[in-house]
Amino acid sequence: MRCSTLLAILTAVLLYLVMGALVFNTLEAPFEEDKYNTLLHSLQESSVEFLYSYTCVSPDNLQEFLRNITEAIQGGVDPTNNNNNSTFSSSWDLASAFFFSGTIITTIGYGNISPQTDWGKLFCICYALVGIPLFGFLLAGVGDHLGTGLRKAVAKIEMLFLVRES
Repeated sequence: MRCSTLLAILTAVLLYLVMGALVFNTLEAPFEEDKYNTLLHSLQESSVEFLYSYTCVSPDNLQEFLRNITEAIQGGVDPTNNNNNSTFSSSWDLASAFFFSGTIITTIGYGNISPQTDWGKLFCICYALVGIPLFGFLLAGVGDHLGTGLRKAVAKIEMLFLVRES
């Protein structure tokens, strides 16, 4: 495979990764932010209700409060932050979405984030169906290119030894 063909395939893979990152970011970030805001609001309501409504804590009330705290933590809310103006930080920023796209087409499957929306899951399947063969084609081209270079290097080394022995 020629270098120009290999560069074209590499460019296609990189553009495919960027496109995937943009789509995953667009599909998943709003859902994640809505979930974060809902959990933050729920946590604030639970805290106020707990502090003002209960002078004596019952086991059921405590369990409900702890359940809300756990759900908020899993959703990315910091319950120790007493500031009502806490800012949202998405797991689906462009860098994370680009990394996720790379783990999909390379079949690494790191697993720290995954699509939560139905459209995100559907796109992930379609993205993998095209991206995995595309990346495999890139790997085959790189392997072919490296193999050719290695064969040439071995031939030169053999010629050096053959010249010295003569």
